[in-house]
Amino acid sequence: MNKDQVKGVAKDIAGKVQEEAGKLVGSKEQQVKGVGKQISGKTEKAFGDAKEVIKDANKHS
Repeated sequence: MNKDQVKGVAKDIAGKVQEEAGKLVGSKEQQVKGVGKQISGKTEKAFGDAKEVIKDANKHS
């Protein structure tokens, strides 16, 4: 697991927490920010996943 994968998962989790907190207090702004963090986290994790695939492919070639 590389740093992009770890940071991506952390952002995704933080975004879920922020979205739920926004729901609890009735803040659409916080909900939207939370969803944005989740999207950013998923994107960063996918980038990290791609780096791992390339690294593994280079090991086996």
